[in-house]
Amino acid sequence: MSAKEYLPGRKHRPAPARYGTRTALYLRVSTADQKPDLQYDGLRGYAACAGLDVVQDYCDVAVSGRREGRPQLNALMVAARNRAIDCVLVWKFDRFARSTRHLLAALEEFDHLGVRFVSVQDQIDTDSPMGRAMFTIIGAMAELESSLISERVTVGMRAAEARGRHLGRPGTQQHVVNEIEALATSTDLSIRQIQAKIGGRASRGIVGEITKRAHAAAPL
Repeated sequence: MSAKEYLPGRKHRPAPARYGTRTALYLRVSTADQKPDLQYDGLRGYAACAGLDVVQDYCDVAVSGRREGRPQLNALMVAARNRAIDCVLVWKFDRFARSTRHLLAALEEFDHLGVRFVSVQDQIDTDSPMGRAMFTIIGAMAELESSLISERVTVGMRAAEARGRHLGRPGTQQHVVNEIEALATSTDLSIRQIQAKIGGRASRGIVGEITKRAHAAAPL
């Protein structure tokens, strides 16, 4: 794994952490040239003022917020699932989540696990009434985002159909259909063998559907 994409987490062991205050910091910088010092200092300062015991740092370096494979974020989620931490502390939402949907999924999982989530710059703490309200708002935003995307896709498809454009996979050419039907009704070839016989010009699923229709229409 590239050194630019992974920075080992740093454990803090000054004293045994009190149950309910075991806190993990999550940080992310987008390029190898950027330093996470501002995030580290801000998060440690907040933890000290809030009486939280930092037990682990997780920092992804030179990994895009929209990229799926962030090793340290994955390790953080594993620690939460293993009940090794009680609180996750981040600098800002955009340092943690790839999208609104990802943020909501993570917050829902933390809520289920009983893990507190704090975003310092966004002033969100899921242990507070305002934080719980924001959790509800984020859920509504994610649902709205999904609905808007679905609506735009539907409108786009209708507009394309109105202009005579074909949507979806291209249909199987008629001469290929005829060839499959002839093989299905005049031979004992299996669907796999028929597909091989036509040189893979149709998928096994399509060959199976055409074969089924041909057998049903064939005289007894």
